[in-house]
Amino acid sequence: MAVESSSTEITHLPDVTLPDLDGNAVSLGTFAQGRPVVVVFACNHCPYVQSVESELGSIAARETRAGFVAICSNDVGAYPEDDVPGLREQAARAGWSFPYLVDSSQNVARRFGAVCTPDFFVFDATGMLVYRGAMDDARPRQPQPVDGAHLTAAIDAACEGEAFTGGKPAMGCGIKWRE
Repeated sequence: MAVESSSTEITHLPDVTLPDLDGNAVSLGTFAQGRPVVVVFACNHCPYVQSVESELGSIAARETRAGFVAICSNDVGAYPEDDVPGLREQAARAGWSFPYLVDSSQNVARRFGAVCTPDFFVFDATGMLVYRGAMDDARPRQPQPVDGAHLTAAIDAACEGEAFTGGKPAMGCGIKWRE
């Protein structure tokens, strides 16, 4: 069942540290290095993520003004395809050259207020939240093109130090919370 994001209480990029797929600690604050940052909550099994993952990889490869990071917070006991081997396959399949982090405690997803995959957060160079929502208007099995329009517009705004009021809520598979 699809879940739609709502408003979030987060206003700044939290300086949290999570392991990447190789077990190396990545601090979001250090990763930002004074540039805009895109954080996307993602996973391997979700058709909503699968439908945009290649375009996200293309956008990240083209967009050198911002850093990109994906975070998987799903319960891998219930969804083993979202464990590290599946995430490695996804990153390779989608052309993701950016860090993919594992939030096994699910605390980071809770701190962000993330509710679905994909759920995008764009922060400016000062760490202020500029946008939280969908990558574009596309949805699986719908006629809209996967073009990253909302995400790229939000990145442009973040790079210019401006507010972004466009876009729409994120929609996707609900994060698979542990009981």
